[in-house]
Amino acid sequence: MNRKRKLAAVIGAGIAPLLVVSLPASPASAHGYVDSPASRQAQCAEGTVDCGPIKWEPQSVEGPKGLNSCSGGNEQFAELDDDSKGWKVHDVGSSASFNWRLTARHATSTWQYFAGGQKIAEFDDGGAQPGETVTHQVDFGGLSGQQKVLAVWNIADTANAFYACIDVNVG
Repeated sequence: MNRKRKLAAVIGAGIAPLLVVSLPASPASAHGYVDSPASRQAQCAEGTVDCGPIKWEPQSVEGPKGLNSCSGGNEQFAELDDDSKGWKVHDVGSSASFNWRLTARHATSTWQYFAGGQKIAEFDDGGAQPGETVTHQVDFGGLSGQQKVLAVWNIADTANAFYACIDVNVG
């Protein structure tokens, strides 16, 4: 090997680790939403309610963990937070099955469900990667009447979660 090639190889070997460490990490590829009963973003995707850009990406309502927001704090999807928008309300009994459709699966810490200002269910996946669909049977714990359920998919290895709101009539 001539001298120039050796020098180029040594320089390349020295720079490569620096480039790998300094390049930005790609975002998590996890995406999902509740499609049954139809969440607000599912209704947007179906065209049941006119909602703006969420129509094209119902699986993208992502934000930091710990929010209490249908939009996941994402201003682009703020229409999901508007309770007066004419969302379809689904009749359910004292419990209901919530089906998540996952368009990109990612390791999961927990799935949480909130209604009536309180957490009504939590399912711990312990970092496991879910399948393409995940279904949870959630008991409403004595709540009745019209409720807005906030469903949260907490991702195990990022600071983010995915959010979906489902309007139900319990009883």
